[in-house]
Amino acid sequence: MFTIALKALTGLAGAFIVASTVLAAIRSFVLPRNESVLINNWVFTGLRRIFTLIASLGRTYGQRDRVMALYAPVGLVALPIAWLGVVSFGYTIIFWSLGEGDLERCYRISNSSLLTLGSEEPSTHVLPTVASYSEATLGLLLMTLLISYLPTMYQAFSRRELVVARLELRAGAKASAVELLCWFNLTGALQDNEEQWATWEEWFVEIEETHTSLPILSFFRSPQPGRSWVTTVDIILDAAALIISTADLPRNPHMELCFKAGCVAINRVSRFFKYEADVSAPEPFDDRDPMQEPGRQDFHNAYQEMQEAKIPLRPDEEAAWKQYRDLRSRYAGAITYLAKLTMAPEIKPI
Repeated sequence: MFTIALKALTGLAGAFIVASTVLAAIRSFVLPRNESVLINNWVFTGLRRIFTLIASLGRTYGQRDRVMALYAPVGLVALPIAWLGVVSFGYTIIFWSLGEGDLERCYRISNSSLLTLGSEEPSTHVLPTVASYSEATLGLLLMTLLISYLPTMYQAFSRRELVVARLELRAGAKASAVELLCWFNLTGALQDNEEQWATWEEWFVEIEETHTSLPILSFFRSPQPGRSWVTTVDIILDAAALIISTADLPRNPHMELCFKAGCVAINRVSRFFKYEADVSAPEPFDDRDPMQEPGRQDFHNAYQEMQEAKIPLRPDEEAAWKQYRDLRSRYAGAITYLAKLTMAPEIKPI
């Protein structure tokens, strides 16, 4: 009686493990919501520690970047391997509970079914045969899920990087918000730039959707070591904050909407990765805190550069600085957190 009860509990445990793994795969790639999946977190966190350790041996940022560029692709390949391994274990104990012999034979049956090898068949009983066929079906399903969603992820990555590359063309290789504003002013697009702000607003909305529903996208690095989607977000938001606080220009609702979309996107992505910040009531800005760059001197230098570029500015620099730092407090913490998390290039002060 005890043996029967033990096998029944073991079979239920195996079924639970299999069902949980399949549900994890569905939540990862089918459910259009930002779900945190435990098995995925274990895989990516474990690999992250290994890659971080290897990257720390690099002497230059370029060497570390080459190492970390492999992290997300390797993680994606490791994910279905982990799923299949857990499913194999779940079915192994299911076959054991159905009386298919010792654990070694059950393991061979499970992997033969999962990989559709047919080298080890269960007995002629109906339930083990049904379990064998169901495992083969789930194995194919899990692999198909990942393969079918790879094009979707790389399309999202390509669209993201298109904006990153275009920003570099406008603001230079060592881009900054001031350089971007100077380019706008030079081309006459500082006041009438509705299309550009609308494009960036759409980009921010897509970043929020794709980088929370497919969080591994956050770790896909740009083709060029000096580029990063995180620094691009920072430059665009900084440029908008400088215009709102410092430039003596008519109000631009398209730019303000883009700024709002960017703040919402970067904070939601960072919160998905467990960053906690009260964006509704930000903490006071402290000039003495080195983590709250740029500081007052950086802003003064930016003010002088914009003045030299003949950008119309508000005469009260101190009031402009106070408004700028209040605006920056809405996204600075999230930017700093994600820059560290993704090992982005150093963010240049304004």
